Amino acid sequence: MPTLTVPGYAPIEAHEHERLVLALERGGVDVLHRCGGVARCTTCRVSFTSGEPGTMTQAEHDKLAEKDLLGQVRLSCQILCDHDMSLQPLQTVSSSGLEAGKAPAEQIEPEAVWMQKPTL
Repeated sequence: MPTLTVPGYAPIEAHEHERLVLALERGGVDVLHRCGGVARCTTCRVSFTSGEPGTMTQAEHDKLAEKDLLGQVRLSCQILCDHDMSLQPLQTVSSSGLEAGKAPAEQIEPEAVWMQKPTL
């Protein structure tokens, strides 16, 4: 089982191929996901200190490029847990004062079209 390391939290044991946003929530991290995990709002963004995945969905790529965030952050709603990762959620319910948003589905939405993460 992949282990997620998040500053200020106990290590989180993710389920194999679980969406990162759901693993974080299950581990007690109050990560935002205002659009419900469909790569539309960027509130679930995270930064990696190690273990950043080398692939991303086309939806994640397009949204990050649109917001000029490509190469700076990743969307936890578009990442599957398949290896150990160390990361920091950049927006949480407690730090923003916003509601988390609709619960994300178990599977990645929209349907995942995978690509290599661009090197910038």
